Amino acid sequence: MHIPDGYLSPQTYLPLYGGFAVIASVAIAKLKRTVDTRLVPYVGMAAAFSFLIMMFNIPIPGGTTGHAVGGGIIAILFGPWVAFVALSIALIIQALVFGDGGITAIGANCFNMGFVMPLVAWYVYRIIAGSNASTRRQMIAVFVAAWLSLNVAALFTAVELGIQPLVAAGPDGNPLYAPYPLKITIPAMMGEHLLLFGIVEGLVSVLIFRYFAKYHPDIIAARRK
Repeated sequence: MHIPDGYLSPQTYLPLYGGFAVIASVAIAKLKRTVDTRLVPYVGMAAAFSFLIMMFNIPIPGGTTGHAVGGGIIAILFGPWVAFVALSIALIIQALVFGDGGITAIGANCFNMGFVMPLVAWYVYRIIAGSNASTRRQMIAVFVAAWLSLNVAALFTAVELGIQPLVAAGPDGNPLYAPYPLKITIPAMMGEHLLLFGIVEGLVSVLIFRYFAKYHPDIIAARRK
């Protein structure tokens, strides 16, 4: 899902950089006010986990890759703002050190995977699980939230790539950046994520949630308030 350099026009990546900067400032301010100091080590662990799981990239048509992210379970356990910070750290390191995702696309990648995905997972989980859900219902909520949030992030990525021929074309009408239209990018991205990567994301998230429910139930209880 990492967008590389050269696929997004300035008309797209500059506003996304701006959005990322605004969201980052809000996230950092919220964490300073609300985060429990006991969770600080988990932020580093979450960033390392996300970094590791995202390294298993599988190239797919449309100029990007597919992989699990871990953003959903991080948001469910620690909240969407912690997830945003942890994922953004991982994504920036990947781009600057490993070339996984473009430098011009850092804003887009952090917005899609660091903001959209955790926010969707957080609200979907809370809607399905409620405040007094059974363990079984919680597991279902985790799977659905992780699966759906990954696919929503993939859809945002597909749309950002697919609109490039519309927003940035040369005098001859040929695309200057990503050459694939929406009718190619959306099916290419969504097919793999709906049927493969989303399921992997959901299963991994359930396993991690079960571990925390067994050994750190206080964190689970705090997230249900």
